[in-house]
Amino acid sequence: MPISIGVVGAGQFAGQFSTLFKLHPGVSRVYVTDLLPERAEELKELQDLDGTFSDFDAMLASDVDAVAIFTQRWTHGPLVVKALRAGKHVYSAVPMAISEDEIAAIIEAVRETGLTYMMGETSYYNPATVFARKQLAEGKFGRVFYAEGDYVHDMDLGFYAAYEYSGGAEWKRTASYPPMLYPTHSIGGVLGALPTHAVSVSCIGVHDDRGDGVFDRETSMFANDFSNATALFELAGGGSMRINEMRRVGYPSHIRESRFRFFGTEGSFEQLAEVSVWQNKEGVEDVSALLATDATMDADDPALAHVAPELRNAFVSGHSAVHDVSRLPESFLGAPDGHEGSHHFLADDFVTAVNNRVLPPVNAWVAARFTLPGIIAHQSALQGGERLVVPDFGDAPGPVGTSNLSDAKGTAR
Repeated sequence: MPISIGVVGAGQFAGQFSTLFKLHPGVSRVYVTDLLPERAEELKELQDLDGTFSDFDAMLASDVDAVAIFTQRWTHGPLVVKALRAGKHVYSAVPMAISEDEIAAIIEAVRETGLTYMMGETSYYNPATVFARKQLAEGKFGRVFYAEGDYVHDMDLGFYAAYEYSGGAEWKRTASYPPMLYPTHSIGGVLGALPTHAVSVSCIGVHDDRGDGVFDRETSMFANDFSNATALFELAGGGSMRINEMRRVGYPSHIRESRFRFFGTEGSFEQLAEVSVWQNKEGVEDVSALLATDATMDADDPALAHVAPELRNAFVSGHSAVHDVSRLPESFLGAPDGHEGSHHFLADDFVTAVNNRVLPPVNAWVAARFTLPGIIAHQSALQGGERLVVPDFGDAPGPVGTSNLSDAKGTAR
């Protein structure tokens, strides 16, 4: 039976997903709420949604089956728990949360309620990650002993405008958000391909020197002045993962904002802004065309009016040759997509998980492994790079596609 979904937050990102939820045959109704009621009303009218709610509590008190949270990144943890405890399935934008305690509370709520939680990590569906999963499954890497994930998104390329749009007059207080507390676009692309998790980390933060009031400890609500950070993680079972989170970087993030590298005993994969290669002991194969995505809409489309011009390219990509589009609903054909072909899969996986009562790929346990390592890395950076243990909440209670959520244990170890 189709579900109803309430979208929480009507900012630059939410509209891309309310569109897809509205198109999905597994969804009956789509509602929206925002702290600024006029934004919710505008999105409802623009997309012919089914209604608005005055606030989050009113939405939770309604009969909607699920909520999709697209609020400020440091607010997700408490909102997710509140929604789960109110009996709603939850889709949450990244990151999962900003503390170990918040992550633990989400996992406990999922375990106790048996409801669906999914974190919307785009990199899990990134063509490079999909390709690496396939190569690993076919044994072409051999043993992967080292991998890299970089989120190279300069503040000048859209983030100033995005923070101003969402943060109002005090936007510089929030634009200083610590890079390693937003780690899932880099970590998720690596661990979305490798069946392992981080066990320890040493991280170095780079103190910002731009002098524009962003990444200023005195201004920052997070007391943060790191604009870039590099972390080296030890992985379970051996090997390592290096993660970069960069907000001051001379890199064309409008072309590719996340990039990955995997090195194995038999083969390796490397990615630059416009080139991707598969390598083994015999030679090099250019796989750029295989991973390329075609735009589904123009960057000047009126539907992107509220998206900063520097960010619009992230919302106009389509699918690559490695994506299995046959599994998507026909109603998505030609619909706007984004972040290298990930949006359609994100929306479909959440709706399918709720309707079929199964674990989505980026469930609470996987989301914790994509998020918590960055939280601990930031702590390491604050301690001058001291090597710290990364706690782990264990595996999900069953493989993706199983419905034994109520059997989960979720105890950190």
